[in-house]
Amino acid sequence: MTKVLISGASIAGPTLAYWLDRYGFEVTVVERADGFRRGGQAIDVRGSALGVAERMGVLDQIRAHATNLRGMSIVDGEGNEVHRSEERTLSGGPLDSPDVEILRDDLSKIILAATGDGVEYVFGDSVAHIEDGPDGARVTFEKGEPRTFDVVVGADGVRSTTRRLVFGPDAGYTPILSTAVAVWTMPNVLGLDRWQIGCFTGPGGSTGAMVMTVRDNTELRAYAMFTDPGAVVPRDVEEQKRLVAAGLEGAGWEIPRLVEHMWDAPDFHFDALAQIHLDRWSKGRVVLLGDAGYCGSPASGQGTSMAMVGAYVLAGELKAAGGDHGKAFAVYEDDLREWVKANQAFALRDVPPTDSADIAEWMGEAGAALEGDFAVMTNAITLKDY
Repeated sequence: MTKVLISGASIAGPTLAYWLDRYGFEVTVVERADGFRRGGQAIDVRGSALGVAERMGVLDQIRAHATNLRGMSIVDGEGNEVHRSEERTLSGGPLDSPDVEILRDDLSKIILAATGDGVEYVFGDSVAHIEDGPDGARVTFEKGEPRTFDVVVGADGVRSTTRRLVFGPDAGYTPILSTAVAVWTMPNVLGLDRWQIGCFTGPGGSTGAMVMTVRDNTELRAYAMFTDPGAVVPRDVEEQKRLVAAGLEGAGWEIPRLVEHMWDAPDFHFDALAQIHLDRWSKGRVVLLGDAGYCGSPASGQGTSMAMVGAYVLAGELKAAGGDHGKAFAVYEDDLREWVKANQAFALRDVPPTDSADIAEWMGEAGAALEGDFAVMTNAITLKDY
């Protein structure tokens, strides 16, 4: 029985674990967090990823947890509405599409539950060292005893420890537009009803915030973005919050109020906007999956879908190759690389304009013009029957 270690228990890792377990592999998932991680942004399950969810038997659950927004507004710094739509949103796109916008923690919880009892989860630990050899990869953990696996999968995000250990400290990390993003949960102090509001002011229209209602209007997810966060993202959360507050200073509208709630938010996530570009996604017995190997950034709108489709393909190719990791990794990358490149390129096309006065025009023209291409791209992977 092929033993597989997966580092990361958000979306990509558990999706891979689901399929590997059903194909007869012995699967262990290690996660740095002490337990299930709550919070996070709204994410999208689109195109071919909907097919993966359907084959997993979780698509109905995913649809039942959709954000179900009615529309969106764009306001200026004084709160005046300059654009309104009941046909699309900033975060989810067209409301009449089959795609599903869902909170990250809701999707993660659904997939984790679907993996069942056959998968071993180890929370509160992480990979510290990997020694690849002809008979297996010897993995040293931060806390647990060393173990040997036939395959190691890094599904641990854009700041992947697995990628750093195997490919080098800065391998593939490519910042985009010197922009930082943050997200946190707060009460629905604006009294919104299944609605989303964005306000983008400051130099180039690249500084601002967006809020959207979640959890039956009881909560807001607040998103912030600003430029020039610095060359190094601080690890200290309080320092990250100070950067956000400084970056949003003078942004207008209700943004100061959002920042007030940020300080005591039950969850908070901050990072620079970046992509991962690597010549290879595998080395020896180690392979990267999702954001760890080919992050498209939130600007792509496809991170979750790439993770789910990538997991399905990787598991299927490991099954098809009878556990021959070298053969499986080669087909996995060959099947997905061009699609991944298209998603990453789209992220750079789907960046807001440099002039805040063009926001309404951008929403009405650029988004609509790209919509057809985007739909084709999200459905470009035909799922094999493994």
